[in-house]
Amino acid sequence: MVFLQNQIVMITGASSGIGAACASAFADTGSKLILAARRYQRLQQLADELKNKYGGSLQIHLLQLDVRDSLAVESAINNLPSPWSDIDILINNAGLSRGLDKLHEGDFQDWEEMIDTNIKGLLYLTRYVVPGMVTRERGHVVNIGSIAGHQTYPGGNVYCGTKAAVRAISEGLKQDLLGTAVRVTSVDPGMVETEFSDVRFHGDEERAKKVYQGLTPLTPEDIADVVFFCVTRPSRVNISEILIVPTDQASATLVHRRS
Repeated sequence: MVFLQNQIVMITGASSGIGAACASAFADTGSKLILAARRYQRLQQLADELKNKYGGSLQIHLLQLDVRDSLAVESAINNLPSPWSDIDILINNAGLSRGLDKLHEGDFQDWEEMIDTNIKGLLYLTRYVVPGMVTRERGHVVNIGSIAGHQTYPGGNVYCGTKAAVRAISEGLKQDLLGTAVRVTSVDPGMVETEFSDVRFHGDEERAKKVYQGLTPLTPEDIADVVFFCVTRPSRVNISEILIVPTDQASATLVHRRS
Protein backbone atom coordinates (compact mmCIF):
# COMPACT_ATOMS: atom_id res chain seq x y z
CA MET A 1 0.00 0.00 0.00
CA VAL A 2 1.21 3.49 -0.88
CA PHE A 3 1.11 5.87 2.05
CA LEU A 4 -0.01 9.41 1.35
CA GLN A 5 1.77 11.36 4.09
CA ASN A 6 2.83 14.74 2.66
CA GLN A 7 1.76 13.79 -0.86
CA ILE A 8 0.09 16.60 -2.79
CA VAL A 9 -3.33 15.67 -4.17
CA MET A 10 -5.03 18.00 -6.66
CA ILE A 11 -8.77 17.57 -7.22
CA THR A 12 -10.70 19.49 -9.86
CA GLY A 13 -14.43 20.05 -9.55
CA ALA A 14 -13.86 19.80 -5.80
CA SER A 15 -16.70 22.05 -4.64
CA SER A 16 -19.36 19.31 -4.61
CA GLY A 17 -20.24 15.72 -5.43
CA ILE A 18 -17.47 13.25 -6.22
CA GLY A 19 -14.78 15.93 -5.98
CA ALA A 20 -15.80 16.95 -2.46
CA ALA A 21 -16.07 13.29 -1.44
CA CYS A 22 -12.54 12.66 -2.73
CA ALA A 23 -11.29 15.62 -0.70
CA SER A 24 -12.84 14.09 2.41
CA ALA A 25 -11.39 10.65 1.63
CA PHE A 26 -7.86 12.05 1.44
CA ALA A 27 -8.17 14.53 4.30
CA ASP A 28 -7.26 12.05 7.03
CA THR A 29 -4.15 10.63 5.36
CA GLY A 30 -1.59 13.34 6.02
CA SER A 31 -1.71 14.42 2.39
CA LYS A 32 -1.89 18.04 1.25
CA LEU A 33 -4.97 18.98 -0.76
CA ILE A 34 -5.22 21.36 -3.69
CA LEU A 35 -8.93 21.88 -4.24
CA ALA A 36 -9.95 23.55 -7.49
CA ALA A 37 -13.37 24.65 -8.73
CA ARG A 38 -15.20 27.66 -10.13
CA ARG A 39 -17.24 28.24 -6.95
CA TYR A 40 -14.70 29.58 -4.50
CA GLN A 41 -17.20 30.10 -1.68
CA ARG A 42 -18.19 26.43 -1.85
CA LEU A 43 -14.51 25.48 -1.75
CA GLN A 44 -13.99 27.62 1.32
CA GLN A 45 -16.96 26.02 3.05
CA LEU A 46 -15.61 22.57 2.25
CA ALA A 47 -12.15 23.47 3.53
CA ASP A 48 -13.63 24.76 6.79
CA GLU A 49 -15.69 21.59 7.21
CA LEU A 50 -12.69 19.35 6.60
CA LYS A 51 -10.48 21.26 9.03
CA ASN A 52 -13.18 21.13 11.69
CA LYS A 53 -13.54 17.39 11.18
CA TYR A 54 -9.91 16.35 10.73
CA GLY A 55 -8.05 19.05 12.62
CA GLY A 56 -6.53 22.42 11.91
CA SER A 57 -3.21 20.86 10.85
CA LEU A 58 -4.82 19.70 7.61
CA GLN A 59 -3.13 21.58 4.77
CA ILE A 60 -5.43 22.83 2.01
CA HIS A 61 -4.71 25.16 -0.89
CA LEU A 62 -7.73 26.54 -2.74
CA LEU A 63 -7.85 27.49 -6.40
CA GLN A 64 -10.73 29.28 -8.05
CA LEU A 65 -10.34 27.78 -11.48
CA ASP A 66 -12.38 27.22 -14.62
CA VAL A 67 -10.70 24.24 -16.27
CA ARG A 68 -12.07 25.32 -19.65
CA ASP A 69 -9.68 28.30 -19.66
CA SER A 70 -6.28 27.04 -20.83
CA LEU A 71 -4.47 30.23 -19.84
CA ALA A 72 -6.00 30.14 -16.37
CA VAL A 73 -4.94 26.51 -15.96
CA GLU A 74 -1.43 27.29 -17.12
CA SER A 75 -1.19 30.22 -14.71
CA ALA A 76 -2.65 28.28 -11.80
CA ILE A 77 -0.22 25.37 -12.15
CA ASN A 78 2.86 27.42 -12.97
CA ASN A 79 2.25 29.83 -10.09
CA LEU A 80 1.58 27.35 -7.31
CA PRO A 81 3.62 28.23 -4.21
CA SER A 82 6.73 26.04 -3.99
CA PRO A 83 5.38 23.89 -1.12
CA TRP A 84 2.44 23.00 -3.39
CA SER A 85 4.01 22.72 -6.82
CA ASP A 86 5.06 19.05 -6.89
CA ILE A 87 1.66 17.43 -7.47
CA ASP A 88 1.73 13.69 -6.77
CA ILE A 89 -1.88 12.78 -7.55
CA LEU A 90 -4.13 14.56 -10.04
CA ILE A 91 -7.82 13.72 -9.92
CA ASN A 92 -9.44 15.06 -13.08
CA ASN A 93 -12.99 15.15 -11.76
CA ALA A 94 -14.41 18.37 -13.23
CA GLY A 95 -17.14 17.43 -15.67
CA LEU A 96 -20.81 17.85 -16.47
CA SER A 97 -23.68 16.97 -18.72
CA ARG A 98 -26.05 19.43 -20.34
CA GLY A 99 -29.41 18.52 -21.82
CA LEU A 100 -30.84 15.25 -23.06
CA ASP A 101 -31.78 16.31 -26.56
CA LYS A 102 -31.59 14.35 -29.76
CA LEU A 103 -28.44 15.23 -31.64
CA HIS A 104 -30.26 16.96 -34.49
CA GLU A 105 -32.13 19.10 -31.93
CA GLY A 106 -29.19 19.79 -29.62
CA ASP A 107 -28.12 23.10 -28.17
CA PHE A 108 -24.73 24.35 -29.34
CA GLN A 109 -23.96 26.02 -26.03
CA ASP A 110 -24.63 22.76 -24.17
CA TRP A 111 -22.26 20.95 -26.54
CA GLU A 112 -19.53 23.53 -26.11
CA GLU A 113 -19.75 23.41 -22.32
CA MET A 114 -19.51 19.60 -22.21
CA ILE A 115 -16.66 19.41 -24.72
CA ASP A 116 -14.72 22.27 -23.14
CA THR A 117 -15.08 20.92 -19.60
CA ASN A 118 -15.03 17.16 -19.99
CA ILE A 119 -12.37 16.88 -22.69
CA LYS A 120 -10.37 20.07 -23.04
CA GLY A 121 -10.31 20.88 -19.33
CA LEU A 122 -8.98 17.41 -18.56
CA LEU A 123 -6.38 17.80 -21.29
CA TYR A 124 -5.21 21.19 -20.02
CA LEU A 125 -4.69 19.98 -16.45
CA THR A 126 -2.95 16.83 -17.62
CA ARG A 127 -0.67 18.73 -19.98
CA TYR A 128 0.53 21.12 -17.29
CA VAL A 129 0.77 18.68 -14.36
CA VAL A 130 2.14 15.46 -15.85
CA PRO A 131 5.54 16.79 -17.05
CA GLY A 132 6.47 17.44 -13.43
CA MET A 133 5.44 13.91 -12.50
CA VAL A 134 7.65 12.49 -15.24
CA THR A 135 10.60 14.61 -14.09
CA ARG A 136 10.15 13.56 -10.46
CA GLU A 137 9.61 9.92 -11.47
CA ARG A 138 6.40 9.55 -9.50
CA GLY A 139 2.74 10.41 -9.88
CA HIS A 140 -0.76 9.18 -10.56
CA VAL A 141 -3.47 10.62 -12.81
CA VAL A 142 -7.05 9.57 -12.06
CA ASN A 143 -9.63 10.53 -14.66
CA ILE A 144 -13.28 10.36 -13.65
CA GLY A 145 -14.99 8.89 -16.68
CA SER A 146 -18.44 7.34 -16.91
CA ILE A 147 -20.38 4.30 -18.01
CA ALA A 148 -21.38 6.71 -20.79
CA GLY A 149 -17.87 6.27 -22.17
CA HIS A 150 -18.58 2.56 -22.61
CA GLN A 151 -22.20 2.61 -23.82
CA THR A 152 -24.34 5.32 -25.38
CA TYR A 153 -27.93 5.98 -24.40
CA PRO A 154 -30.77 7.94 -26.01
CA GLY A 155 -30.19 11.68 -25.75
CA GLY A 156 -26.70 11.17 -24.38
CA ASN A 157 -24.99 11.62 -27.76
CA VAL A 158 -22.47 14.41 -27.05
CA TYR A 159 -22.02 13.65 -23.36
CA CYS A 160 -21.31 10.00 -24.18
CA GLY A 161 -18.90 11.19 -26.84
CA THR A 162 -16.98 13.28 -24.34
CA LYS A 163 -16.71 10.40 -21.89
CA ALA A 164 -15.63 8.02 -24.64
CA ALA A 165 -12.92 10.58 -25.34
CA VAL A 166 -11.88 10.53 -21.67
CA ARG A 167 -11.55 6.77 -21.89
CA ALA A 168 -9.44 6.99 -25.05
CA ILE A 169 -7.30 9.80 -23.63
CA SER A 170 -6.65 7.77 -20.48
CA GLU A 171 -5.52 4.80 -22.56
CA GLY A 172 -3.37 7.00 -24.78
CA LEU A 173 -1.77 8.74 -21.81
CA LYS A 174 -0.93 5.40 -20.22
CA GLN A 175 0.77 4.31 -23.43
CA ASP A 176 2.68 7.58 -23.66
CA LEU A 177 3.90 7.18 -20.07
CA LEU A 178 5.08 3.60 -20.53
CA GLY A 179 8.61 3.40 -19.15
CA THR A 180 7.96 6.05 -16.50
CA ALA A 181 6.72 5.54 -12.95
CA VAL A 182 3.57 7.61 -13.57
CA ARG A 183 0.31 5.67 -13.35
CA VAL A 184 -3.02 6.38 -15.05
CA THR A 185 -6.45 5.20 -13.91
CA SER A 186 -9.92 5.79 -15.29
CA VAL A 187 -12.75 5.43 -12.76
CA ASP A 188 -16.03 5.13 -14.65
CA PRO A 189 -19.23 5.36 -12.55
CA GLY A 190 -22.77 4.53 -13.46
CA MET A 191 -25.61 6.35 -11.72
CA VAL A 192 -24.34 8.50 -8.84
CA GLU A 193 -26.67 10.86 -6.99
CA THR A 194 -24.95 14.27 -7.07
CA GLU A 195 -25.78 17.64 -8.62
CA PHE A 196 -25.18 15.95 -12.00
CA SER A 197 -28.85 15.73 -13.02
CA ASP A 198 -29.65 19.20 -11.65
CA VAL A 199 -26.91 20.56 -13.91
CA ARG A 200 -28.00 18.44 -16.87
CA PHE A 201 -31.54 19.79 -16.64
CA HIS A 202 -30.49 23.37 -15.92
CA GLY A 203 -31.83 23.41 -12.35
CA ASP A 204 -35.08 21.53 -12.95
CA GLU A 205 -35.06 19.69 -9.60
CA GLU A 206 -38.27 17.77 -10.22
CA ARG A 207 -36.96 16.30 -13.45
CA ALA A 208 -33.59 15.59 -11.81
CA LYS A 209 -35.17 13.63 -8.95
CA LYS A 210 -36.95 11.32 -11.41
CA VAL A 211 -33.56 10.08 -12.66
CA TYR A 212 -33.00 8.24 -9.38
CA GLN A 213 -36.64 7.48 -8.56
CA GLY A 214 -37.31 3.91 -7.48
CA LEU A 215 -33.68 2.81 -7.36
CA THR A 216 -30.68 3.11 -5.07
CA PRO A 217 -27.88 4.99 -6.86
CA LEU A 218 -24.23 5.14 -5.93
CA THR A 219 -23.05 7.90 -3.59
CA PRO A 220 -20.11 10.24 -4.18
CA GLU A 221 -18.39 8.49 -1.27
CA ASP A 222 -18.61 5.17 -3.13
CA ILE A 223 -16.59 6.65 -5.99
CA ALA A 224 -14.13 8.36 -3.64
CA ASP A 225 -13.50 5.00 -1.96
CA VAL A 226 -12.60 3.47 -5.33
CA VAL A 227 -10.31 6.38 -6.24
CA PHE A 228 -8.57 6.07 -2.88
CA PHE A 229 -8.10 2.32 -3.37
CA CYS A 230 -6.56 2.84 -6.82
CA VAL A 231 -3.97 5.38 -5.73
CA THR A 232 -2.89 3.44 -2.65
CA ARG A 233 -1.91 0.23 -4.46
CA PRO A 234 1.78 -0.73 -4.52
CA SER A 235 3.80 1.16 -7.13
CA ARG A 236 4.03 -1.98 -9.28
CA VAL A 237 0.23 -2.00 -9.63
CA ASN A 238 -1.67 0.21 -12.06
CA ILE A 239 -5.44 -0.22 -11.99
CA SER A 240 -6.14 0.85 -15.53
CA GLU A 241 -9.92 1.11 -15.51
CA ILE A 242 -12.83 0.46 -13.17
CA LEU A 243 -16.49 0.47 -14.20
CA ILE A 244 -18.64 0.82 -11.07
CA VAL A 245 -22.44 0.72 -11.13
CA PRO A 246 -25.16 0.46 -8.49
CA THR A 247 -26.69 -2.97 -7.95
CA ASP A 248 -29.88 -1.59 -9.53
CA GLN A 249 -28.08 -0.83 -12.80
CA ALA A 250 -26.93 -3.44 -15.33
CA SER A 251 -26.03 -1.15 -18.24
CA ALA A 252 -26.28 2.47 -19.34
CA THR A 253 -29.95 1.93 -20.21
CA LEU A 254 -31.04 -1.05 -18.10
CA VAL A 255 -31.99 -0.21 -14.50
CA HIS A 256 -34.32 -1.76 -11.96
CA ARG A 257 -36.88 0.59 -10.45
CA ARG A 258 -39.18 -0.36 -7.62
CA SER A 259 -42.77 0.83 -7.88
